[in-house]
Amino acid sequence: MKGWLWALLLALCLAGGTQAHEIGTTQVQLTVGPGDAWSATITTAPTALVNKLEAAAGQPLSRDLTAERVRAILPAYAAAIAAQVDLRADGAAQPATVAVEQVEMPSDITLPAFVVLRAGGPLPPGAHAVTWRYGLVYSTYGVVFTDATGGTPQTQWLEGDAASQLFALAANAAPLSLPRLAAQYLELGFLHILPEGLDHILFVLGIFLLTTRLRSILVQVTAFTLAHSVTLGLTMYGVISLPSRVVEPLIALSVAYVAVENIVTARLTPWRPLVVFAFGLLHGMGFAGALADLHLARRDVIPALVSFNVGIELAQLSIIAAAYAAVALVCVSGRQRDKPWYRRRVVIPASSLIAATGLFWTVQRVAGL
Repeated sequence: MKGWLWALLLALCLAGGTQAHEIGTTQVQLTVGPGDAWSATITTAPTALVNKLEAAAGQPLSRDLTAERVRAILPAYAAAIAAQVDLRADGAAQPATVAVEQVEMPSDITLPAFVVLRAGGPLPPGAHAVTWRYGLVYSTYGVVFTDATGGTPQTQWLEGDAASQLFALAANAAPLSLPRLAAQYLELGFLHILPEGLDHILFVLGIFLLTTRLRSILVQVTAFTLAHSVTLGLTMYGVISLPSRVVEPLIALSVAYVAVENIVTARLTPWRPLVVFAFGLLHGMGFAGALADLHLARRDVIPALVSFNVGIELAQLSIIAAAYAAVALVCVSGRQRDKPWYRRRVVIPASSLIAATGLFWTVQRVAGL
């Protein structure tokens, strides 16, 4: 295999780090009123928050944090956190204060670890609209806006420290139109895979590597799509539920499994689509984590789910198309993909890298690092 292609794959594997699937770890509930005031609850991962603040201050990063230690550390950074909260009313920045409201770091790994920050401040009388920006996020997160005087809750997805679009303060602000809602969630579904879902990317590449025959790949991708569509919907409607501390290690283990199977077998086994389907059920629960706690209006749930799923499928097809293009650079003709050297030089080494990455993520996520 060409050296540059190996370097590219290795870079992808190493780029995952501890945040291979970070989307959804931060959620913001922004409320205006009652009266001339605003408040926001910021729910995020405690270790990541503390380490970001320490890194910005040039301090050594804390390890093996407990809830008590987080509660002791964060008050010293209250001003630094408040400086990263940028709420603007009609374009004018508003003062903010921040306090630690809750810290949960349970010893039971099936329960989520989180910290809840309470931010707030005054609003000028007669303000028409506000925007929100939070500088301590490096990935996509959801902001749910509520006008205490009435109106439909509004949800926006922001990328990192980007500023939101306007949130209107009118009590009966017009809800997001269906085309805009569909476009927003289609984009979110695509971004959830490319570039932010490296674990899902490696899973799809694992499917691709076992056989490059399009029909066999489509059988597996179809099984994966059906499965994650089912659990995505069921999880969003509250029919089934598993905590992320169970789902995320199992997703990482699924990445390792398909890669190991690529190494030990040279052909598509009858049970492979069933295995992919089973793992797709897990991935669907992971996808649902990106949409949880957003309080979508009832009329918006189905359009959002459909659009989000379409975005995921477009991203998966993009991965397969890119993989085919990479293989085309290595193999002059399709027949060469059936030769022993292709399995020896491409399939086994690439699957070994993917398996090692999946196992590393599994241990990392179980340990809660």
